[in-house]
Amino acid sequence: MNPAPAAPTPTIAALLRAAAARLPGEEARAEAERLLAHALRVSPAWLYAHGGDAADPAGAAAFEGLLRRRLAGEPVAYLLGRRGFWRFELEVGPATLIPRPETERLVELALARLPADRPRLVADLGTGSGAIALALAWERPQARVVATDASAEALEVAARNARALGLAVEFRRGDWLAPLAGERYHLIASNPPYIAADDPHLQRGDLRHEPRAALASGTDGLDAIRAIARAAPAHLHPGGWLLLEHGWEQGAAVRALLRAAGFEAVETARDLEDRERVTLGRRADAAGGEPGRA
Repeated sequence: MNPAPAAPTPTIAALLRAAAARLPGEEARAEAERLLAHALRVSPAWLYAHGGDAADPAGAAAFEGLLRRRLAGEPVAYLLGRRGFWRFELEVGPATLIPRPETERLVELALARLPADRPRLVADLGTGSGAIALALAWERPQARVVATDASAEALEVAARNARALGLAVEFRRGDWLAPLAGERYHLIASNPPYIAADDPHLQRGDLRHEPRAALASGTDGLDAIRAIARAAPAHLHPGGWLLLEHGWEQGAAVRALLRAAGFEAVETARDLEDRERVTLGRRADAAGGEPGRA
């Protein structure tokens, strides 16, 4: 008795169609393409050029495994181990927050306050994968950039990203400004946790898998921002800037915290979706000199 013939291996195009039908949301097709390219170790463009080819069985099996994990809620960035940010790709994992496009607004605002032709001291608090610190170091090679994080695992990821990009960022372990004791900077930036601890969104989507300490901060989500705002003036040169990312409904509260801490020129910038996203303020220049000079 002859054995039954093996089922034909589906084509690349068929795998993508079936996967896009299984995945939820508007990004289903794009997610399927990224996951299949990762499983097959090819570029997304290759998938289009070879849509009619039979998929490699081992790659198809790996793709099925990734799909099942995605359907269980794991973020695509963690499945790929990579996330694009600014002008490069970063290694990410469960120890780090996934960098998001709105944080690039914080980078833009910081760069506008960091002259390209002068050395500057810059700190990034709660660096995670190193996204902010590395973007600033990339664009301002004369700056000395220090990045802090309470998580040793996150700092290991950030350090690998710095090595991969060839960027000299100094990483220090500790809560917020504690590793900067006795030092002053021209600019301090942070994307701290700003979600309320009981916010139901923490139990939905990608947020379920990201580190809770990088997302939630107290009953109103502002505990970390309060701590940073209080401590930052002692670590800034006169005229130095503090920039904080926050939730779109927290602008007024964060402006009040910065003003209470003695900051001047306090304002909130909006993101690409016209939502209040980054609040910044300048330390008073008590000596009357040029803002930002040591």
